[in-house]
Amino acid sequence: MIELVHAAADVQAFCLERGWRFCFIGGLAVQYWAEARVTRDIDLTLLTGFGGEQPFIEALLGRFRARHADAAVFALRNRVLLLQTDKGIGIDIALGGLPVEESIVSRARDWEVLPGSSLRLCTAEDLILLKAFAARPQDWHDVKMTIVRQGGANLDWNYIFDYLKPLADAKEEPGIVDELSEIRRRLSSFE
Repeated sequence: MIELVHAAADVQAFCLERGWRFCFIGGLAVQYWAEARVTRDIDLTLLTGFGGEQPFIEALLGRFRARHADAAVFALRNRVLLLQTDKGIGIDIALGGLPVEESIVSRARDWEVLPGSSLRLCTAEDLILLKAFAARPQDWHDVKMTIVRQGGANLDWNYIFDYLKPLADAKEEPGIVDELSEIRRRLSSFE
């Protein structure tokens, strides 16, 4: 975990030096908001907008190693730049441009994840939103643990559902909203 946080701090410093807007999501946010669990890579959203991704990609490829030969082409096609540190820690950078991504990055704050080490993390609500949208078994587990640890009554559910519903509709998986509603209902009985 310590090595991962130091690697994330290096990525963060690189982004901050350039005045880029970003936040960490995924496993690092789960570590902070939900539970300690094994995570081997760094996930972040970097606001690039649409059509202006190339300078971001070039700068990042100039500093970090690509995980495959066509990383820039892959990033432009899939909106994810796959990099790694010198020590082989994976870095997955989502190239953000949607209003929901703007909101997630705008709401992010610096949190002390280790004594003396702060990282800009998405909020607990945004972690739930992202994990519910991904909707894999591990993601649902992370959602449940975030709700339990943060206390369901302390979360801004209107915000979560206001963004999740259109995302689930766009993904053509409206059942995601129902699943999250059911998880919330079940866990509220324990509060």
